[in-house]
Amino acid sequence: MMKYIKKMNLLFYFIIGIFFMENILRVSTTGGFFSSGLLFSFLFSISIAIIFYIICSFFEDKISYILTCIFLGFSALIYSSQLIYFKFFRTFYNLYSAGNSTQVFEFWKDILTLIAKNFIWILLIFSPFILIIIIGKKILTFEKIKISYKIALFCCIFLSHAIGVANVYIGGKGLNSPYDLYFKSNNPILSVEKLGLITTMRIDLQRMITGWSPVFESSSLSLLTSPPEKKQEENKINEMDLDKFYEIENDISNIIKQEEKTKIIEYNTMNIDFENLIANEKNEVIKDMHKYFNIVQPTAMNQYTGKYKGYNLILITAESFSPYAVREDLTPTLYKMIHEGYNFTDFYNPIWGVSTSDGEYVACTGLIPKSGIWSFYRSGKNYLPFVMGNQFKSLGYKTMAYHNHSYTYYKRNISHPNMGYEYKGLGNGLSVKNTWPESDLEMMEKTVSDYINDQPFHTYYMTVSGHMQYSFNGNSMSLKNRDVVKDLPYSEQAKAYIACNFELEKAMTYLLNALEEAGISDKTLIALSADHYPYGLEDKTFEELAGHPVEKNFEIFKSPFILYTKGMKPTTIDKPCSSLDIIPTLSNLLGLEYDSRLLMGRDIFSDSEPLVVFLNKSFITDKGRYNSKTGEFIPNEGVQFDDEYIKRTSTIVDSKFHYSAKILETDYYNKILKRN
Repeated sequence: MMKYIKKMNLLFYFIIGIFFMENILRVSTTGGFFSSGLLFSFLFSISIAIIFYIICSFFEDKISYILTCIFLGFSALIYSSQLIYFKFFRTFYNLYSAGNSTQVFEFWKDILTLIAKNFIWILLIFSPFILIIIIGKKILTFEKIKISYKIALFCCIFLSHAIGVANVYIGGKGLNSPYDLYFKSNNPILSVEKLGLITTMRIDLQRMITGWSPVFESSSLSLLTSPPEKKQEENKINEMDLDKFYEIENDISNIIKQEEKTKIIEYNTMNIDFENLIANEKNEVIKDMHKYFNIVQPTAMNQYTGKYKGYNLILITAESFSPYAVREDLTPTLYKMIHEGYNFTDFYNPIWGVSTSDGEYVACTGLIPKSGIWSFYRSGKNYLPFVMGNQFKSLGYKTMAYHNHSYTYYKRNISHPNMGYEYKGLGNGLSVKNTWPESDLEMMEKTVSDYINDQPFHTYYMTVSGHMQYSFNGNSMSLKNRDVVKDLPYSEQAKAYIACNFELEKAMTYLLNALEEAGISDKTLIALSADHYPYGLEDKTFEELAGHPVEKNFEIFKSPFILYTKGMKPTTIDKPCSSLDIIPTLSNLLGLEYDSRLLMGRDIFSDSEPLVVFLNKSFITDKGRYNSKTGEFIPNEGVQFDDEYIKRTSTIVDSKFHYSAKILETDYYNKILKRN
């Protein structure tokens, strides 16, 4: 027996080595060790280890040894690159992103910095490879094995995989469970934590090949047709006399009819006959979409509808903007725009799967990005009638878009012209000094003259000055504005973050002055939000800037949303809202024709129920907040709720993920509204 074990000790080394790398990655990123991921990592590591071993066993000593080194070295490279990517973008890369990875190397200085900071973790990941180089030939056996052994090992592959999948089923099927992540949803961070990197990447490959979408059961649509309050009233029917019930219903009906005579409610909808579309659609996927959007409750027009009709619009997605970048003493312009405009006190910028690109996609389209791909780039083939560029271009506005970094980064040269913009970036019509990062002020100085005398206009900016890394030797904007923050009582990283964002302050000051000089500051609406929170900051720096421990599931995503025009009455909005709501809110304010049923966000100023959606399907409403990781709903003070409310709201969240992906996949807007 010992003879056979010694003969196959290389197999055990593969199993231990890969399992070790899995756990080093988990501990160094998500921080979890004793979790379900420990079991699944081990079971699924066995499968890949056996595959590596079988391939090596086809060859004798030298070649087998070389192949072993290649497999372990390549595995270590994958794990360590995922570690660095996570430290950079706070998520793990998928195979789609890996295929477009050349752009990431524009940040090679930042990557080298992260490698230096995480050298010990990387060294640990490479330790199985290093050991095989140093003492592998002395302690391991590299030789061919019999065909019977190979057949037995193939059986072990299927057995270990079957045991792993069986445990996925046994562990429950709730939201963000191993089962949910394995079969129904896509969340790379939770998937690596609960299933392991090998399984996550294998599932990602399968989904990329098959064109997978988030799963949503159409039967769940019934939960969306009436609110919980209505269901509770229906449940009371059996508890009262039916005659009395009908009498009450009749009285209510008469009251509603009387109100309708005196007040006509108008909704932000377009003339779309969903019933006819359903009746004539043969494609079951499209028919299901028609059914869904037919039952989505549209938002009503309100006192803010058309308030800024005919105004110019400047829409800005600000790189890594956050509350910590705004100080009354240092950034008076940004502070004024927040507090003298519409002050949104409960606004969030959730992070999605593809960092800046996905955050920008949400703010520009009002849709949730599809996991596993670059949704903005993919949307470049689709008809997008509700993005600001296309809406204003159809009205004869001059529509410009700018980005002060490489114009092809995330393939914005495809997505942004498709949104109706004449697009300029570094290397394509925008000449700014090629530093890292580039100057927001310089971008503003070089571009305002393009449109300010061509009214009406709509301009879009994607800034870059606030980009990580936050240090005075790796960030040109931090270094440029170092004197501004030198006396602040913060660490170097905190000062560097505030310093590079000071460039945005200067850019906005320049913009407001230019609008004032042109005499149009009171006829230009400015909307500014972040693409994501500044994940380049260390946790201790967040807490330093916030002055308290920062809660990671909700609070860390809280952010300002600037909506401002000169001379407006300052207004505070306490309603929970997010970047998903920007497009419907602007569309309503500017009096644009749009269909509120076809967007995943809601007009913030409407009377619709607020809903803030996060990547892990946690949510915030006016009743409280649901943490999907813990399964806990924390109600607001004095609020009553039941399990039916949580179930219904979770179903709404699921539907938004599913149908956003379907809109992207099917070019749905083009099917129902027809591109001109």
